[in-house]
Amino acid sequence: MRWQGQQLGVDDTAALPGMERMDGLVRSVTTPEFAGMTFHEVLCKSALNRVPGVSAMPFDWTVNPYRGCNHQCVYCFARKTHEYLDLDYGSDFDSQIVVKVNVADVLRTELRRGSWTREPVMLGTNTDPYQRAEGRYRLMPEIIGALAENRTPFSILTKGTLLRRDLPLLSDAARQVKVSLAMSIAVFDDTLQRSIEPGTPSAEARLETVRAATAAGFRVTVFLMPILPHLTDSVAVLDDALARIRAAGAARVVYGALHLRPGAKQWFLEWLEREHPHLVSSYRGLYPGVSVSAPKAYRTWLGKRMRPLLRMHRLDGWDEDDHPRGRPQPGLAARTPTTSSLGPVRATGGSASVRPRVAPASEPTLF
Repeated sequence: MRWQGQQLGVDDTAALPGMERMDGLVRSVTTPEFAGMTFHEVLCKSALNRVPGVSAMPFDWTVNPYRGCNHQCVYCFARKTHEYLDLDYGSDFDSQIVVKVNVADVLRTELRRGSWTREPVMLGTNTDPYQRAEGRYRLMPEIIGALAENRTPFSILTKGTLLRRDLPLLSDAARQVKVSLAMSIAVFDDTLQRSIEPGTPSAEARLETVRAATAAGFRVTVFLMPILPHLTDSVAVLDDALARIRAAGAARVVYGALHLRPGAKQWFLEWLEREHPHLVSSYRGLYPGVSVSAPKAYRTWLGKRMRPLLRMHRLDGWDEDDHPRGRPQPGLAARTPTTSSLGPVRATGGSASVRPRVAPASEPTLF
């Protein structure tokens, strides 16, 4: 195994742009096990990220142990966040992974503060906590332990089958706090999946993880997202996907059409020009200029196609449009008042809860 190390406080002329001198950087690591990838191990100052109140997200708090993602999903909405590090939203996002090696210790400190009111925490909303790097760094067991010990409910959204490793821990945690699990499976055709999500486990491997989590007593939500116009939105494709999801024992399905945010949009269109050039004009028509969402007419059409299929397969299911931005989303941690079914929570007076001093998720405070 080869290690490429850096010393704290010393300029490294061979480092990536923006990382020449980073006091939070412990070392940068390459290993044959992850060919073509570099892991930048950092000491973070904050673990809990506060989601701004104006955000469309249905939850208030997140924990992101990694930045960048080995899954390499071409459409990933988080790609542009890598530009905060002077890295690009394309190949750098896929291969230059920031690892917050002390995230669990920092999280424990933040959760023990008297101002923490045990609000739900979401993992997997920026980059996947069970991406392949987690097999090396094993950050999630300690994160799960920290949340459970401090009676903080949480939910996990992942494409990673490494979730199965932690099912015993998650089952133990669920005896103390509410734990929600969701699996993201967008593409059920193996050839297309290897092209558009080359670092992810196969759909069948993810379905086996749904089966395992269901057997462990969890009501698992499957996020059938994004549905890709002209690629995964036919009746035959959707019918097959829902049949397999039902057979895996999932409790519900949340579906939605492709979003193309800045960074992801450029990277996705480059992929489309290489792999499916005949669809480029159609996509430019659906997502013109700076538009992010598919047109309302397409989303309405998709809903009319999906609802009968959901009924046929006897699945609870929702279009993401059925839950307006900022409203609770099935299967995810949700904003809660200062009291909950978990019993009294600690408050420090005043009409609004006092929150620990942590970095807003909208700011590029990583270390």
